[in-house]
Amino acid sequence: MMYIVIYKGKFGFIKPWTAVRDGETFSQQFLTPSIIEGIEKKLFPELLEHNGVICKILRHKLRYSAIDTQKEVTQTRGITKLPNSNLGTRGTWKKGEIHFTPITRGIMIDPILYLAFQEKADAEIASQQHICLCRNEDVMLPSPEIQELSEEEFEKIKGFELRFGKSEQSFLVGYNRFDNGKPMYGWIEYNGNKLL
Repeated sequence: MMYIVIYKGKFGFIKPWTAVRDGETFSQQFLTPSIIEGIEKKLFPELLEHNGVICKILRHKLRYSAIDTQKEVTQTRGITKLPNSNLGTRGTWKKGEIHFTPITRGIMIDPILYLAFQEKADAEIASQQHICLCRNEDVMLPSPEIQELSEEEFEKIKGFELRFGKSEQSFLVGYNRFDNGKPMYGWIEYNGNKLL
């Protein structure tokens, strides 16, 4: 049996791992291993020293009612030297003007996150704390009731889950900031069915 804590929020943002220079970048529909590890470290700060490993969260499912696309303006990472000057700027210098890069990001509306734990005591600790998916402003609050489900019952919950690991169906999902930028792999399941 697994012990399930359900988190809900009004909106949620998942930082895409792809470069912000992409023409259009939407929030991913799944949580990467480093996002789950970050949530776990927030809930259980005693695990901060264990990098690159998820200790207590067995499984997760994420669902939402819609994605709202929003514009965001970014600056380049480096500094561009201004012509005929010793000054520099962030942004791109074109024809006498500084240009910034607009990108489109997706925000999940009404996200619901199911976290599965092996130990009831861990679920009880998690059920008394808020979490954020990636940014501090997308707070999700726990339901006080803890559900007890079998693996088969958990599979029937509607939602996206990235199953972690490298296999035939896996693809690169990002680089783990907790584990020296190592590549992370996985495959997406929806309602227990693989999405190819």
